[in-house]
Amino acid sequence: MNIITVGIDLAKNVFAAHGVDDNGTPALVKPKVARADLLPLIAQLPPCTIGMSIKGGSIGVIFGLFHFADTLG
Repeated sequence: MNIITVGIDLAKNVFAAHGVDDNGTPALVKPKVARADLLPLIAQLPPCTIGMSIKGGSIGVIFGLFHFADTLG
């Protein structure tokens, strides 16, 4: 499984993550991801493009992801 693109719908408490491989075939389908499980999910992904859709209550998650990305280098 070679995930190349992941889309994440960020909300306040429960998120949705969907990824496709280089053929456009769904390779990651997680319609409900708890807040505590989002960063571990992202950490285990191969290097890929991640697009995010945000809503008003999820801005704290965005700042958390930026901090997480900074720790990766």
